[in-house]
Amino acid sequence: MFRRILAQCQKELAQFRRDRLTVALAFLLPLGMMLIYGFAIRLEAQNLPISVQDFDRSPLSRTYIARLFATNQFIPVRSGESPTDSLDRGDAIASVVIPPDFSRKIKADKDVDVQVLVDGSDVNNARVVQNSIRATTNFFIQTNQLQPPAERSVDAEVRLWFNPGLREALYIVPGAFAVVLWVFPSMLSAIAVVREKEQGTILQVYSSDLTSFEWLLGKVMAYVVVAAGEATLVMGVAILLFRMEFATNPLPLLVGTFVYLLSSVSFGTFIGVRSSNQNAAVQGTAIAGFLSSFLLSGFIYRIDNIPFPLSLICNIIPARYYILITRDAFVRGTGWIGIWYAPIIILAIGCLLFLVSTKIMSKMQLKE
Repeated sequence: MFRRILAQCQKELAQFRRDRLTVALAFLLPLGMMLIYGFAIRLEAQNLPISVQDFDRSPLSRTYIARLFATNQFIPVRSGESPTDSLDRGDAIASVVIPPDFSRKIKADKDVDVQVLVDGSDVNNARVVQNSIRATTNFFIQTNQLQPPAERSVDAEVRLWFNPGLREALYIVPGAFAVVLWVFPSMLSAIAVVREKEQGTILQVYSSDLTSFEWLLGKVMAYVVVAAGEATLVMGVAILLFRMEFATNPLPLLVGTFVYLLSSVSFGTFIGVRSSNQNAAVQGTAIAGFLSSFLLSGFIYRIDNIPFPLSLICNIIPARYYILITRDAFVRGTGWIGIWYAPIIILAIGCLLFLVSTKIMSKMQLKE
């Protein structure tokens, strides 16, 4: 049996090598997608335009304005006659209005109301602006000793763990590995399976003594080899370009990557046996594979924020567990103790997909 599986694997690899366009796309597309994610996705809001109307025009109000722009998070834009002019024109995301008695009230230990209008049409950036202006105002009050001693509160000393420099690449790139290595290996294997249907060569398989288990396992082995090449290229380039280093023993990453590729290719065979043509196979892997690995894996958004019952689907998304492995390998560095269960779950999902695929294929084989 093993010789027939190996022969099927060698045949698939030979077919893959003969199609040079497929070989080129199989390696260039994942690399391009990873580079786009790594360079284009930035979660930190910067250069947010805000307008400021200073009706006080005192040294203290100018110090407050300078403090706002010293965060490098905001850039100034021209304000109009009304505080809402810059918001209506779309030039600013927030408008700050400093009242004429700003300095006088502060020096008299009275409350001062600084009006801040924030464009709420962009919810994410609105929250960032709101929190940043509040934090900057508190810092301005503390550094200028404008707060009465009785109102001083506890000052929390915050220290960032695992990623003290807050490098976004260490968050984005390991997550991008999960998306890229799920979409493209599954797409290649799905096309390989459905191509046999379109060309009619699958009839030879139906009429032969080659079982569906042997036929599909040979394809899975071949495309796991191809996917391993993709993973090596994508990770190698990412490590060099984004100056990433292993935070722990790379063995959990190697084991996790192998079972993840196995699961990805098995997902592709499942889509392939259920599809009637290559367009349907590509759409199936692109929609089901890409959307689930991108939106339901914790790559960008926290899984805890996904509402019930959609959150239940996250439990069967292999990318969710692979992201734990990659982020642990490059950022957290806890090793097996932190992610021991992730490869087991990924392997279980992959085996289930493969067994379902063989079950579907076995129904199509001719009976002796």
